[in-house]
Amino acid sequence: MYKVKLYNNIAQVGLDTFNENYEVKEDLENEDAILVRSANLHDLDYNPNLKCIARAGAGTNNIDIKTCTEKGIVVFNTPGANSNAVKEIVFAGMLLASRDIYGGIAWAKTQENNENLAKDMEKQKKKYAGTELNGKTLGVIGCGAIGVQVANLALRFGMKVRGYDPYMSIEAAWNLSRYVKHDSDVKDLYKNSDFITIHIPLNDKTKDTINKETIALMKDGVKILNFARGGLVNEDDILEALDSGKVSAYVTDFPSPKLVNHPGVIAIPHLGASTAESEENCAIKAAQETMHYLQYGNIKNSVNMPECHMDFNTPFRICVIHHNVPKMISQITNGLSDDNANIENLMNKSKNDIAYTILDLDKKASTQTIEKIQSIQGVIRVTTYQGDTL
Repeated sequence: MYKVKLYNNIAQVGLDTFNENYEVKEDLENEDAILVRSANLHDLDYNPNLKCIARAGAGTNNIDIKTCTEKGIVVFNTPGANSNAVKEIVFAGMLLASRDIYGGIAWAKTQENNENLAKDMEKQKKKYAGTELNGKTLGVIGCGAIGVQVANLALRFGMKVRGYDPYMSIEAAWNLSRYVKHDSDVKDLYKNSDFITIHIPLNDKTKDTINKETIALMKDGVKILNFARGGLVNEDDILEALDSGKVSAYVTDFPSPKLVNHPGVIAIPHLGASTAESEENCAIKAAQETMHYLQYGNIKNSVNMPECHMDFNTPFRICVIHHNVPKMISQITNGLSDDNANIENLMNKSKNDIAYTILDLDKKASTQTIEKIQSIQGVIRVTTYQGDTL
């Protein structure tokens, strides 16, 4: 029986994905896996049995990735599960930034007792006139699951689209329209875009991607949208640019006390992925990733481990998380020699300093053999699996 501990209210349709071999609830000890949304796990005392954490969403800033990697805990996220919801709100943000719809609605709400509303409305609406999206240029920084959908939809609005992503995946490239211009230098995107939307993760390298220097490269009156992470845009620099008119609007899904009352800021209270459909999709995907790892050792959509999965058609399987250094595979395979076990399938993948090896065997490895492999310098974690047990 696998134990899956919940740290947030996870959509029931996702919990229903687990079968009778799983105990899924909040009050658990010695859990095999954790399902989480926004709860802060940085101060968590990870139990030795914990094998994986699945984040029902894209961002993993609430998880201590470094510690998890050191302990051989696989951290999953659910890229693409909420992409449609975010794509839609990005366009809502673009429309709000282009035309002062909010200002017009706010004025209309003050006219309850105005008998001349129809006449006054015709005069007043000139204050809220804006521009159309058609013919404008949208720059998309980050062409992952969300960025690709935003770029493709912008074309249907009649926009010209430029994309920048030096780490674009093959899958994303296949899904991106050929009519999106690829900028190999982000400076070209800055210089030529009327709207800029950012869809990249927040880390030490990407913090303050939008700052005084990058804003200086942009068109006067550019509109910037941030539905990714607040720290990607330097707040002091964006406010200065709004005051000077360099940036005409900043649409953010990450309000702060410093931003909320500025007339050039459209602050949305983190609604990007907050739809019933998105929460359900994320919950289902997180549950599936957890089950595939606990049952078969397959890894997909991990932020700290390499993607590595293959069919499990043999009686036994050993999966090894280890440092990505020379001679590790030979040491692991030599460790099986005492059991005279035949390796029927083997796959090894790496991600930065970490590697993951799946070995499918025709017979069960002994406890002594597993301990021998675990003792190899550079090995972080060894997990065993038995075929057709679930």
